[in-house]
Amino acid sequence: MYSPSKRSRTFSLQTCATDGIDRICQALQTTECGLSVEEAEQRLIVHGPNVITKKKELPIILEYLSYFKSPLVIILLVASGISAGFGEMRNAVIIWIMVLMSVTLDFLEEHSAGNAAKKLQEQVTLTTTVIRNGKAVEIPTSHVVPGDILSLSAGNLIPADARVIQADDCFINQSALTGESLPVEKVAVASNAKQLSLSDMTTMLFLGTSIVTGTAKAVVVATGANTEFGKIASTLASKEGKSEFEIGVTSFGYFIMKAILFMVLAIFLLNTFINHNILESFMFAVAIAVGVTPELLPMIMSITMARGSIRMSKKGVIVKKLSAIPSFGSMNILCTDKTGTLTEDHIELISYTDALGAKSDQVLDYAYLNSYFQTGIKNPLDDAVLFHGKRPVDAYKKTEEIPFDFQRKMLSIAVQNGDAHTLITKGAPEELWKHCVTLRSGDTRMPFEGGHREASVKHYEALSAEGYRVLAIAAKTITTVKEQYTTEDESALELVGYVAFLDPAKKGVGRVLKDLHDIGVEVKIITGDNELVTQHICQQIGLSVKGVLLGHEIATLSDMALRIKAQDITIFARFSPDEKNRIITALRAAGNVVGYMGDGINDAPSLKAADVGISVNNAVDVARESADMVLTQKNLKILKDGILEGRKAFGNTMKYVLMGLSSNFGNMFSMLGAVFFLPFLPMLPIQIILNNLLYDASQVTLPGDNVDQDWLKRPRRWNFVYIKKFMLTLGPVSSFFDIATFLILFYGFHASQAVFQTAWFIESLATQTLVIHIIRTRKLPFIQSRPSRALVLSTCTVALIGWLIPFTSFGAYFGFTALPWHIMATMAGIVTLYLCCVEIVKRRFFRKYDFTMESRGAVVG
Repeated sequence: MYSPSKRSRTFSLQTCATDGIDRICQALQTTECGLSVEEAEQRLIVHGPNVITKKKELPIILEYLSYFKSPLVIILLVASGISAGFGEMRNAVIIWIMVLMSVTLDFLEEHSAGNAAKKLQEQVTLTTTVIRNGKAVEIPTSHVVPGDILSLSAGNLIPADARVIQADDCFINQSALTGESLPVEKVAVASNAKQLSLSDMTTMLFLGTSIVTGTAKAVVVATGANTEFGKIASTLASKEGKSEFEIGVTSFGYFIMKAILFMVLAIFLLNTFINHNILESFMFAVAIAVGVTPELLPMIMSITMARGSIRMSKKGVIVKKLSAIPSFGSMNILCTDKTGTLTEDHIELISYTDALGAKSDQVLDYAYLNSYFQTGIKNPLDDAVLFHGKRPVDAYKKTEEIPFDFQRKMLSIAVQNGDAHTLITKGAPEELWKHCVTLRSGDTRMPFEGGHREASVKHYEALSAEGYRVLAIAAKTITTVKEQYTTEDESALELVGYVAFLDPAKKGVGRVLKDLHDIGVEVKIITGDNELVTQHICQQIGLSVKGVLLGHEIATLSDMALRIKAQDITIFARFSPDEKNRIITALRAAGNVVGYMGDGINDAPSLKAADVGISVNNAVDVARESADMVLTQKNLKILKDGILEGRKAFGNTMKYVLMGLSSNFGNMFSMLGAVFFLPFLPMLPIQIILNNLLYDASQVTLPGDNVDQDWLKRPRRWNFVYIKKFMLTLGPVSSFFDIATFLILFYGFHASQAVFQTAWFIESLATQTLVIHIIRTRKLPFIQSRPSRALVLSTCTVALIGWLIPFTSFGAYFGFTALPWHIMATMAGIVTLYLCCVEIVKRRFFRKYDFTMESRGAVVG
């Protein structure tokens, strides 16, 4: 009997698959009317959420403490401990205070941005239809419990392991679990076999699989980690693969780490050798490591992407995977179907003709019967037939259905009218013709060959050329009645005629396509429809067609040949799901960042194969689950706005990277040079750490900065060649001005240690903080390109605070001293001259180099 105290499966999988429905429902203490709401809530408490691996939500205190695990924070804490051990308590306390301030700043920014992004993701949470108190209700999939009665239809993901109660032509794609390539039919009648493999369990539905066609009713027997999929996931748990952007960040991190390690070791060894003070040299080297490391990069990325997702949501794009945002902006090819994207997605039945083109009510009757009785994939063409007008169906009884699949591209319904049994088939004309031996025109029957066939095909092509989507209708009288029919029965058919539908081109889509072209995104159409209809739509909306490729043509092309061929094709017509995947893979292999937009069952593999999978809010479950982003409407205008937000996120991240390389590394080289001629440290370790803390605070507003239109016009990706050249060009400028400052202070003003360190502190902080306004744009700062008000306020405020600190009692704790006004004026002049020089060098650099897209292979460094 079912025991609410047990979290594991109540009985074995074999028992579930072979026992009768009544015994299973009795053991689970449920009925076909479902659980009560109260009972379901109790079971949810006992069994927990229906999730495979639930990421633990840390209490806010533990989340805050986790920020202390940062390598840089640990280094600082070790350094403070060493300082305390040597009696330098002031240094130790100051380091502790600044670590606390830095960690708190990071935590507050990331926590608030993360919470906002999480709320948006909840808008696209998957739901499941269950029976509660005898009524069908929709609940979050995570709330499904053992004993729930599921109501399932084509396109649904199976939310848990369940035993079939009723099934109507229910075919399941369970390749993710069993590896079977073809859909498997599920039935309610149990097998007599005692030992069954997963593949043989025709009465069982498994979590992680999906319904291809038909409907089913099933009782849940296991949820979450207790499902078959959950058991596999727990033993083969692996992290989700990194996005292309994340791989680029990792490569950049290794590059920075090597450079810092080399320079810090050199400074430590040289300073120890010259000044013979190991503790001071160690603290100095640690402080430099902290000062030059772009430790804000993870926070800048997190906040940039979280805020980007919030802005994108306001424009109709819900982000499920934050790391996909930069890839979205880098996308240069968008693959999509035409229905609902290029067309209005409002299909109307326009004509119904016999095989040779004469209007025929019998064709409409057959089409109506097929659409009325079919229970498979929800199809707008069927809706259009039924909406056209009710036809007489009361005399007919459905006896069997051969569901649609993407290989046959047909669907058949067996009906009975009195003693007459008829098989009615509809589908893609090219496929249906292969099964026809005769055709009908009026009351005349003729062989489907020679001139008759040619005339029928010509009529179909004429309809397609006018932009109509056409289905063929065929039928045959069943002479041998069966309980179950198979695809082998779809033979010796008679072509009855054609039904033609119109889905007009979407108004204004031509303008949107031009806008996408202007920002460097090429649209390619991958459709299962024929090339004539697709070309007609492209002509209507003004989409230039470079070439057309048919699905069957790629079978003879090698992967390398397809990679080259696909670049020059706009329309991929008559493509199956597997063929779509091959095109996406070929385009990615050629170095493109590929987005795929789809909402159907057959789109799920392509959504996973693309760099960015894009679906819509009313898509089938399996499509929404496979997507990285979900649109609130199937509209390319929304897509364009989302792409631009992705580019803004990437652009603001790159500003921080380039700024850090140009100023921080310049300062590090300056430190190395200063060791040789200064009798004291150019800046005390605690002063460097304070400088770094203030600098970090000034950059917290960078994720919300304005981005130039020039940057948004083209897709961009990590380009390490460009980044290194930028560092080698602007880094020396920073070093030159640092060394000049050293010489002026030491030899010109004969500054004491305190005066020297104070003067370089304010000069260094001002140059590091304000240079972002030069580097953030290719244009003339403030005049041709305006930063956000928040960035101006944060950078100017921090620079001002830094220049006031030496005149306060607080500054004395850090070893600062009040500076004479002539030194203050000199430092202000040096800062101004530095910023002007950076602007000049920057302009020359941008004239020579451009941040172009690297090939896919170059991204990983």
